[in-house]
Amino acid sequence: MKVVAIVPAAGKGARLGRNTPKPFVLINKRPLLSITLKVLQDSALIKEIIVVCPQGYQDRIKTEIVKRYKITKVSQCIEGGVSRQESVYKALLSLQNKDYDLILIHDGARPFLTKEIIKRACRGALKFSACIVGVPVKDTIKEVELGCITRTLKRNALWQIQTPQVFKKDLILKAYKRFYHKDNFNDDASLVEKLNVKVRIIVGSYYNIKITTPDDLILAQKIYKIINGK
Repeated sequence: MKVVAIVPAAGKGARLGRNTPKPFVLINKRPLLSITLKVLQDSALIKEIIVVCPQGYQDRIKTEIVKRYKITKVSQCIEGGVSRQESVYKALLSLQNKDYDLILIHDGARPFLTKEIIKRACRGALKFSACIVGVPVKDTIKEVELGCITRTLKRNALWQIQTPQVFKKDLILKAYKRFYHKDNFNDDASLVEKLNVKVRIIVGSYYNIKITTPDDLILAQKIYKIINGK
């Protein structure tokens, strides 16, 4: 398999309540993005990494993260768009003439990816064309309108969706080119679903959280110590 990873990391981290862009927020004294990229760097399946950066921060990411932490697979740091969707599309366009089997898209703010998850997601995409990662929800989920419950959803049919999301190259390019400008989508798989392509889901990890709020950052510090024995 020839796999390229796109890492959307253009978030400003406003909900974290920090002035620092999210890629540079520290987890156990390490920039968040450096932890994410290190896992992709260490995966034998990943041949190239494209990082989508906050506007004006390309040079800083190259120096303080890519160079400092020896992430040699990073070939480009592309300035992000106004949305995650636009950021991913810009990265996809930079890859359309390259010879890759699969494109793996993983949030820069999910630092606790594992090489095993990468392997299983890529194998799933190679077999089914589209494969994403998620975990079954643990809590009861209710639909609410105007502050009142309208219905209780069947928990055994609900999954919390994560990244990585992996697709055959031609498929994800086709989905983005056709639907990118037509609507706002929750994730990359949503565009592929619009092509009436079935998307395979595999079990990820409850540690594979996205760092969005101050509470997430507290939890991330704990998870980092558990994983790294520190």
